[in-house]
Amino acid sequence: MRFTSETSSDGICEQLFTLGEIPGVLWTAEDAAGTRPLILIGHGGGRHKKAPDIVARARRFVTEGDFAVVAVDVPGHGDRPTDEEYDRIATENQARVEAGEELAPLIAGFQALVARQTVPEWRAVLDAAQRLEHVGAGPVGYWGISLGCGLGVPFVAAEPRVRAAVLGLGGAQATAEAAARITVPVEFLLQWDDERVPRAQSLTLFDALASTEKTLHAHPGKHGEIPEHELDSTLRFFTRHLG
Repeated sequence: MRFTSETSSDGICEQLFTLGEIPGVLWTAEDAAGTRPLILIGHGGGRHKKAPDIVARARRFVTEGDFAVVAVDVPGHGDRPTDEEYDRIATENQARVEAGEELAPLIAGFQALVARQTVPEWRAVLDAAQRLEHVGAGPVGYWGISLGCGLGVPFVAAEPRVRAAVLGLGGAQATAEAAARITVPVEFLLQWDDERVPRAQSLTLFDALASTEKTLHAHPGKHGEIPEHELDSTLRFFTRHLG
């Protein structure tokens, strides 16, 4: 892990880094020393590691939970180079939707493809972050909705260090098998009027989770309209399971 910049404000240290070809960012308390819980945030489609909602969430996790937080750009996003194969598939999918095909199965298939790359990348990022003196090998949490859910389900299923996860705005078509291997506590977010992921698919994914402790947080509204107070619930959830 090579740090490329470091800035501090309001008691929070933000360190940009690269790990091989993976660009990422780590947030910790300015005076952080010793082991602390680490939360990996997976960003949404078309977003990046420093999207405003990601930064705001990370800063609250640091200030109110004393967590370390890490986020990276997934392939084809943020500071990653354009991936011609992924771009080709996305363009083809858009054309298929315009021709009348359903969007959800196409999204699910694409996310399953990308997850084959991101799961090992994210595990490598955890390895590197936990070797840092101001992070250490503490418990790990995962937060990811939409694309962050599609990539996060196989990641949480594969990574034994993850003790709790917040997932949502995702469906079961590509991830039900992986969901059946998840046994850690999960909070699952669902928008009742989601125009991108059919409600039945989200409910099927929630049902597929093998966790004995899982809660469904359903709200009226479209895909991107999760209420702000859900962040309060997420903080309490991670504090209970990682703190």
